Amino acid sequence: IGQNFQGRSYESVGDCADMSSYLSRCHSCRVESGCFMVYDRTNYMGNQYFMRRGEYADYMSMFGWNDCIRSCRMIPMYRGSYRIRIYERENFGGQMHECMEDCESIMDRYRMSNCMSCHVMDGHWLMHEQPHYRGRMWYFRPGEYRSFREMGYGNINFMSMRRIMDSWY
Repeated sequence: IGQNFQGRSYESVGDCADMSSYLSRCHSCRVESGCFMVYDRTNYMGNQYFMRRGEYADYMSMFGWNDCIRSCRMIPMYRGSYRIRIYERENFGGQMHECMEDCESIMDRYRMSNCMSCHVMDGHWLMHEQPHYRGRMWYFRPGEYRSFREMGYGNINFMSMRRIMDSWY
């Protein structure tokens, strides 16, 4: 798919670990329903971006990407409570804070300058590398994440987080 929805198209109704067998490149995207994370590498790796219903005619310039969508993951709708524990160090070490709502600045709210691991107990979350939900983002579904570095995120330090709410669908 070229910019502005030109060329071949591929429709995904769920997770797709490798879109290259369907499309050699993808430069525009339309989300007709639901929410998705899209990735610039196969197998849900690399840069990620959250997409909800709407048209993204030239998402590459919008996101600042040099490459195109290579994989996507559907985010299931969730209507329950939200709960995440964030930790100052890897392997759930150091300070721990349990959150049930969005947090614009982990540093301002918790006086925590590092967030290196987390445990998502309930809900689906987006974590951002800068305060006020700015910068690169990562999607976390329920599970234990012992080391962001070992997950391939390098020395990323998350500074804000928010819930993926059912109102976004």
